Amino acid sequence: MTDSPPPDAVLTALRDLAGPAPVTLADRVLDGWVRAPSALGEVYAVVGDRGVRLLRPAAHAGDLEAFLEDYRTRHGRPVRPAARPPRGLLPALRGRGPGPALDLAGLTPFARDVLAATARIPAGQTRPYGWVAREIGHPKAVRAVGTVLARNPVPLLVPCHRVTRGDGQVGQYLSGVADKVALLEGEGVDLAGLAELADRGVRLLGSDTTGVVCFPTCHHARRITAPHRHGFASLERAREAGYRPCRDCRPL
Repeated sequence: MTDSPPPDAVLTALRDLAGPAPVTLADRVLDGWVRAPSALGEVYAVVGDRGVRLLRPAAHAGDLEAFLEDYRTRHGRPVRPAARPPRGLLPALRGRGPGPALDLAGLTPFARDVLAATARIPAGQTRPYGWVAREIGHPKAVRAVGTVLARNPVPLLVPCHRVTRGDGQVGQYLSGVADKVALLEGEGVDLAGLAELADRGVRLLGSDTTGVVCFPTCHHARRITAPHRHGFASLERAREAGYRPCRDCRPL
């Protein structure tokens, strides 16, 4: 006879299998807040009936009551403790799964486009602000992209820490550069190697066996062995040498 699982484990399994509860009138009128663990420690998340509206590291947000009062003032909506985190939030904060639904309806179309492009950057890779601007069809709006990401309402869920400066430096982050460094290193990004390339003016890496040039953090670039690796300051220089841009990372 096999041992039965403890009651708590059964309840947890049943809870995870359950579908989301029906949206009630109270859910439409009141937002809910939850605490959750993340790579940056505890975070506070505010959730509406359409998804997560705001997420902040607790260490950056400060006092919880002040954080919630600021949310009520800015958004004009009352907030109460949520019964449980929304589906997908906890796996996403652990770096697994597609993440919860997000409610970004209060943002401009431009800001939503910036966040959508940023969300497509794979874990362990980085892209410059200019890449995001080009991806959304506004290649000259680099500064505006930076402004949107500095105000990202849902960091970690939309990984703005993966967007770096065009000169190869890490750049700023809403809760501090140290947090950005910790997140990137936690995903396996070789920041020391990137800094060394930046010091040499190298922005892209090409393989002479494939004739393809990539951003240094692209998974294809990481597989190039030293004898076949060539650095370039720009895509124009790479093209002059006979290289074509990677179809996955799409370098500028």
